[in-house]
Amino acid sequence: MNRIKTVILTALAAMLPLAAQAQNFSVSTNAVDYACLGTVNLDASYAPGTHWTIGAGVKYNSYTIRQRAVSLNARYWPWHKYSGWWIAGSMKYQEYNTGGYRTFRFDAGEETSEGDRMGGGLAAGYSYMLGNHFNLDFGLGLWAGYDIYRTYVCPKCGAVSKTGQKFFVLPSDFTIGVAYLF
Repeated sequence: MNRIKTVILTALAAMLPLAAQAQNFSVSTNAVDYACLGTVNLDASYAPGTHWTIGAGVKYNSYTIRQRAVSLNARYWPWHKYSGWWIAGSMKYQEYNTGGYRTFRFDAGEETSEGDRMGGGLAAGYSYMLGNHFNLDFGLGLWAGYDIYRTYVCPKCGAVSKTGQKFFVLPSDFTIGVAYLF
């Protein structure tokens, strides 16, 4: 029994330096989301192979345009993980509220809406290696899905003017971000 433990520990110890140098994990943030009314965001990913990464992301904004979003994604890297061009598919859930936000339409007035969106998306981009541990990411994507919403006449009175469900297609994943690889 002790011999089996010794073999297992020796094998794990031999693989540890390889795993540490492989840079299979990354944590990134998108500067464009911060510029968009201060949406805090974080993405984490893992590379199970040379050309694929899988990840999860969260976004949170508690200001005028409130949103909470979570996403799961997979990226394919034609050249090598975390380097060069990539294409991605994702699943996303978003809870949103546009309370008190004046739109650019002159007839919109104080009308606000809130709801839940769920769907999938496609994106593409490029990751530029700045060094051994940092990348600069650029990307653009679209997502589509189902929106369950409620529209209010004004944010303070709470009078509902319309409720409904609809299919949507929206731009998503406009990314200029920084990733740390480890």
